[in-house]
Amino acid sequence: MDVIAYFLDFFIHLDQHLSMLIRNFGGWSYLILFLIFFCETGLVVTPILPGDSLLFALGTFAAIGALDIQMLAILLPLAAITGDSVNYTIGRFVGPRVFKSQNSRFLKKEYLTRTHKFYERHGGKTIILAQYMPIIRTYAPFVAGIGSMNYRWFITFNVIGCVSWVTIFLFGGYYFGNIPAVKSNFTWVIIAIVLISVTPGIIEYFRHKSAVGS
Repeated sequence: MDVIAYFLDFFIHLDQHLSMLIRNFGGWSYLILFLIFFCETGLVVTPILPGDSLLFALGTFAAIGALDIQMLAILLPLAAITGDSVNYTIGRFVGPRVFKSQNSRFLKKEYLTRTHKFYERHGGKTIILAQYMPIIRTYAPFVAGIGSMNYRWFITFNVIGCVSWVTIFLFGGYYFGNIPAVKSNFTWVIIAIVLISVTPGIIEYFRHKSAVGS
C-alpha cells in the first residue's frame, strides 16, 4: 500500500517532484531521467513507471529554462530505444527456453510459433502503436523477442515509435504546458494524459473478453 500511495502521490504532484529532482541533482537529473525511461521500456518488472505524463511535464520545465529541450529530445528517445532493444534481447533469449517443453499446458511451442508469425505480419504496427500505451509498451518488445521478430524490422519500427512518442509528448508540454489554463490545472492535465493513454488498452481488453465470451 505504501508503494501504491507513493506512486499516486508522484503522479498527482509530478511537477513538484520534478522541481525537487532538478534542484537536488542539477545536471545529474539527465542521467536519472535516462534511467527512468530505460527501465520503463527495458525491464518487464517496471511497467508502472511514468511515461507520457512525465514527458509532458519535462517539456513544461524545459520551456521555462529549467531543462535543456535539445538534450531531452536526444537523450530520452535514446533511452527508450536502448531499453526496448534490451527488452527484445531478453525476450529472444528467454523465449525458446520458456517454450521448450511441447507438453506445457500454458506455454506451448505452438504459441511461440503463432507469436512469431503475428509479429512478422503485424509487428511493425504493433511496435509503433504500443509505444503510446502504458504497460503495453513495456511488454511489446519482450513479446517481439519471444516471437523472434526480425531484429532489423524491430529496430526500424522501434526507432520510429520511440522518436515520435517522445517528440509528441515532450514538445506538447514545451509548447502548451505553461499556458495559464493548463498550468493552473496541471494535476488534472496529467491525470487526463494518463487516462487517455490507458483507454485504448482497456477498450481492447474488454473487446477481447467480449469476443471470448460470445
